[in-house]
Amino acid sequence: MDKYPYNKDKQQAFQAAQQGYENAQGLFETIVSDSASYGHQLKHLKDEVNEAYQQIENALEVASEHQRAQLERFQQDLQSMVAEVNQED
Repeated sequence: MDKYPYNKDKQQAFQAAQQGYENAQGLFETIVSDSASYGHQLKHLKDEVNEAYQQIENALEVASEHQRAQLERFQQDLQSMVAEVNQED
């Protein structure tokens, strides 16, 4: 029996948020604005960003101080990505 299920959940929530953020970031970096599939890629990116946001929100509910700072940085980066692709629409 795990004595610290709460901490384990906290870590898993953080890892899920980090993974979601990295997925969105990777997709953002591969988007080429003049490619034929740009519209499709953009929709996919927005879905990934929304997914990452959800995971970050969930993780923030149980995050430690240190994790919270990192998660908030992820959110700011995601906002920057969205702002950048929205300018190109």
